[in-house]
Amino acid sequence: MSSQVNHVSGATPNDSALEKRTMRKVIVRLIPFIIAMYFINYLDRTNLGIAGPGGMNEDLAMNATQFGFAAGIFFFGYLILEVPSNLALHRFGARIWLARILISWGIVAAAMAFVPNHYWLYALRFLLGVAEAGFFPGVILYLTYWFPTSMRARATALFMLAIPLSSVVGSPLSSWLISSGNSIFESFAGWRFMFIIEGVPAVLLGLMCLFYLTDRPRDAKWLEPEEREWLQAKMDAEESDKEETFHYPVRRSLLQPRVWALSFVYFGMVYGLYALSFFLPTIIAGFQETFGTEYSIVEIGFITAIPYVFGAVAMYLWSRHGDRTGERVWHVALPLFIGGISIPIALYLNSPFTTMIAVTITAMSICAALPTFWPLPQTFLAGAGAAAGLALINSLGNSAGFFAPYITGWLADLTGTQNAGMWVVGAAMVAAGVLTLILKAAPAPDRLDPNLTK
Repeated sequence: MSSQVNHVSGATPNDSALEKRTMRKVIVRLIPFIIAMYFINYLDRTNLGIAGPGGMNEDLAMNATQFGFAAGIFFFGYLILEVPSNLALHRFGARIWLARILISWGIVAAAMAFVPNHYWLYALRFLLGVAEAGFFPGVILYLTYWFPTSMRARATALFMLAIPLSSVVGSPLSSWLISSGNSIFESFAGWRFMFIIEGVPAVLLGLMCLFYLTDRPRDAKWLEPEEREWLQAKMDAEESDKEETFHYPVRRSLLQPRVWALSFVYFGMVYGLYALSFFLPTIIAGFQETFGTEYSIVEIGFITAIPYVFGAVAMYLWSRHGDRTGERVWHVALPLFIGGISIPIALYLNSPFTTMIAVTITAMSICAALPTFWPLPQTFLAGAGAAAGLALINSLGNSAGFFAPYITGWLADLTGTQNAGMWVVGAAMVAAGVLTLILKAAPAPDRLDPNLTK
């Protein structure tokens, strides 16, 4: 019976052993390094959330609206350069292009330690976005060169574990660096010390990229010849099938309404992610006034990490379930509905403990939705069209990184509380979930316009 099944599916026991051996090597070789890159990437773009209540807002005389603008202006660089950067990665290879991104952003991130006022902070946050443009969609594209469709969500989740890890480890680390800097230096603020220490690793990882990363399976000398041939043939076959079925070249990818609609879905979940990332430390610091508690900057960092510990677990288990079942739509929509409901509720609970439970549910929901989202556009985008389409989705979706902190900060200044801002976060997430259900998994091949396939 077993041999008959293998014959029908075109697989043999030897093929299965080859696949497991090859993919195990790929995971061990690439995923830890990619996680390290994204950990530093996400830390350098969100450590402003720790720096703000850690002395930066006071030193630079910034209110909540100005802080939100400083957090969000980073994403204008994304909007400008994301698509060109990803097309450059597709053309020149991940090894060289990712190295360029890491080195340039590390230099800018460290330079933020020397800003004399909030205007210079605006300028460097914008340049940080310019430097980082193309990193995230570049890695998502890079994963499509190495991981078959049946492993795509898990591979993406492993890579995106850097998001909760950067909060689990990064928030206490950033808080500790600020505290240590304040105690070591008399005339150099701790938040400035933090920016320098957390910027340098990006430069070092960028230099390592040039020697460690491999562009395609065919170039992987660390795989055996039969492993290289099997994996490259597998990936080429999947790409060819998508191109023949859906016909999405660069121009069609950029003009396709479905791609723009998926950008809004991603906008909704990113809106929730960055509202939490930048304002959760501020919300926790506000427990002192609301509930009569008092926390040090280090304690705020550790409390901030708690929701993301559970988020990391949810991210991996939910994406694994999505790969195993092959279902994609509800694996995105359901977490968005749960998170969209739980985040505003958190602000109406009567203790720090119950509030953090609701915030943790929100963090778990966002973390679960993020990696299961990316297989949706990958069902119909391939080649250069995938480079353009994935970058456009990430670029437009990440515009939420500007709107979320800015609108949340503006509403906090306007109303005197975080409540209105969190209701907007919940509405954005629920709307994204509804749109996911409307779009379903992939377009129908027989509805494509043949004039746009050339």
